[in-house]
Amino acid sequence: MNDVLLTVSGVIDPDLEAMIARGERPRADYIVMAQAFAADLMDYTAARRATGWLGKWLEKVAGPNLTLAWASFQRRNQYHVIFTDGEQVGIPLALLLKFFNRGPRPCHLMISHLLSTAKKRPFFDWFGVQSHIDTFFVYASWQKRFIESRWHIAPERVILTSFMVDADFFKASQIQRANALPELNGQRKPIICAVGLECRDYPTLMDAVQGLDVQVVVAAASPWSKRANTAADHVIPENVLLRSFNLFELRQLYAMSQFVVVPLLDVNFQAGITTILEAMAMEKAVICSRTLGQTDVVVDGETGIYVPPQDPVALRAAIASLLSDPRRAERMGKKARLYIEQAINLDLYAARLHGIVRQAIAS
Repeated sequence: MNDVLLTVSGVIDPDLEAMIARGERPRADYIVMAQAFAADLMDYTAARRATGWLGKWLEKVAGPNLTLAWASFQRRNQYHVIFTDGEQVGIPLALLLKFFNRGPRPCHLMISHLLSTAKKRPFFDWFGVQSHIDTFFVYASWQKRFIESRWHIAPERVILTSFMVDADFFKASQIQRANALPELNGQRKPIICAVGLECRDYPTLMDAVQGLDVQVVVAAASPWSKRANTAADHVIPENVLLRSFNLFELRQLYAMSQFVVVPLLDVNFQAGITTILEAMAMEKAVICSRTLGQTDVVVDGETGIYVPPQDPVALRAAIASLLSDPRRAERMGKKARLYIEQAINLDLYAARLHGIVRQAIAS
C-alpha cells in the first residue's frame, strides 16, 4: 500500500517542470506538495485514463471533478491517505466513501476554500459528508468558524493554514531592468497596480484614483476564476491602463509598482490572497479591503493598509497616503517580504501540511 494520493483539479502540463527550471513560471504547489508527501498525483488526464468509458460518462454528466473523485475512490484501498485539493473533488469523494465504501477506508484530507455557499451546504446538512472528511484545511478564519459551528466539528479537525507563494520566483532580485514593460518605460508618474479577478471591486478603485497623479495598471485576469471582470462596464479614467500579463510580465509589473492595491467585494473567503502574497514577496506594501474573509494576512500599518470594502473615499485616502510617503511604502514592503520568508511561502506550506499527512498515515 502506498502512502498518499494527491488530486490535481486540472491537467498537469507535460512541460511544467521544464518551464519551472527555466524560470518561466513559479513552482506549482502540487509539485512541491507531492515531493514533500512522497505522493502520487492524479489529474484530469490520469483520471480519464483510469476510469475509461464510465469516467467519460461521469465527466459528461457532471464535469471532470466527478471523474477525478471516482478515480480516487477506485484507488482507495491502495493508499493510507487521499488528499483532495479542493471541495470540488473532496465533496463527491466523501459521498462515495460514505455510501459506497465497504470495510476500512483511507484518511481523507481536504483543502476547503469556500463551504458556506448554498450549493455546498446541503452535502453537509443533508448527507453528512463531514463524517468522511477527516481534516479540513481552510485559508480564512471566517470559514473555520463557520465549519466548526454549523456542523459541530471539533476545532482540531479544521486547520487554519496560510496560503502560499513561490518566494523564489516572486523575488525582487529576479528582476532585470532590461525586461521592463515597454508601455511603462519612461513613465513619469508613480506606478501602482491592481491584479486579479476573483471578487475584485474595480469600480471602487476607478472612483478612488480618478484625477490622482498616478499611473494605475489593472491586470484583471485569473488563470482559474470564472468571475466577471468588474472593470469591463465602468468608465476607465485616463490614468488607468487595463492589460493582461503573463506571469513573467506580472512579476515585472509588481517590481515597477510603488505598492499594490487589492480592492475586494465583501465576501467571506480569502479572495485576493494570491495577489497579496505575490506582492508581499516582491517587497510591496498592499492596500487591501478588509472583508469578512480577508483578515489573516496583511498586518495593518506594518505590511500594508486595510480599508473598508466598497469605500472609494477611504481607498483614495490610503492610496494618497502611501504615494505621499514612498519611504513608508518601501519600509512596509521590506517587512512584507520578511514575513513571507519567515512564515508564508510554498516550502513552509508544504512542510506544515506534510506534518499533518504523516500523522494521518501513522493513525
